[in-house]
Amino acid sequence: MSPPLPGPLDHLAPLLGHYGYWAVGAVVFVEDFGVPAPGETILLAAGVYAGAERLDVVAVAAVAFAAAVAGDNLGYLIGRSGGRAFVHRWGRYVLLTPERFAAAEGFFTRHGGKIVTVARFVEGLRQANGIIAGTTGMRWRRFLVFNALGAALWVGLWTTLAYLAGSHITAVYDEVKHYQLYVVLTAAAVVAALVVRHLLRRRQR
Repeated sequence: MSPPLPGPLDHLAPLLGHYGYWAVGAVVFVEDFGVPAPGETILLAAGVYAGAERLDVVAVAAVAFAAAVAGDNLGYLIGRSGGRAFVHRWGRYVLLTPERFAAAEGFFTRHGGKIVTVARFVEGLRQANGIIAGTTGMRWRRFLVFNALGAALWVGLWTTLAYLAGSHITAVYDEVKHYQLYVVLTAAAVVAALVVRHLLRRRQR
């Protein structure tokens, strides 16, 4: 018997019950190149199943990690192949001129690794991470390393917590997300400070 999934995870029970690891891999994969899918939620649900010995926790983590990296790399390819032309054609309508885009590319090249890693934990950025990196011209090997690091931390955190917490995972998740907000705000402040410093240096030159 499959263990009952708590609260908002319950609707994923049929999907996990029928497809198991395939469901985890598919949902995480499509989420990571922009498709609105519950990647983090299914990872939590699979962790609960693993804690009840319905799935193997190592296999869940391995599948989710591979899917996350593959999905982000597909997003990177999309951004790399078509994103730049799209920005140069339509960016001026949202005040993103070629000059400003060039400045953003330079900033992302220097600090993009930190952004790629942290973005994995931020809803919205997680889905667009690879596309932004590809569009701004971040080197693929650099993106791959920091994206893999972020994916490993993200998968490791939520799989382990769900595995250990079981049916209490929703309460644990809410608590972690509460403190995660402060971490994200701090990271955003650091990034904003780096942007301001970059712009000031450009103006001085």
